[in-house]
Amino acid sequence: MNKKVNTLLFILGATVVNIIIFVIVFFALLLLYGKLLASRVGPEVNQWATALIFVITIALSFIIYNRFIKIFTNKVDMDKYFDPLVKPRRRK
Repeated sequence: MNKKVNTLLFILGATVVNIIIFVIVFFALLLLYGKLLASRVGPEVNQWATALIFVITIALSFIIYNRFIKIFTNKVDMDKYFDPLVKPRRRK
């Protein structure tokens, strides 16, 4: 396979991994909230808590995904296997 195909497959795979991380973190936080606090507060608070859990999930999944990418880039020579997405401009 050439570098462009490797780059495309990496982007697709990384997107799927990011979505899986997001879903796992969201349901874990929702389950944790449901077990600990949901029965003790009213429905209005539950709505706000769900929205807050969603925002926290976005932040946590971003942090976890960045850690995975850092580990991956330390182990794999990116220039050898992947084509750059943005190429530098040629100066005249």
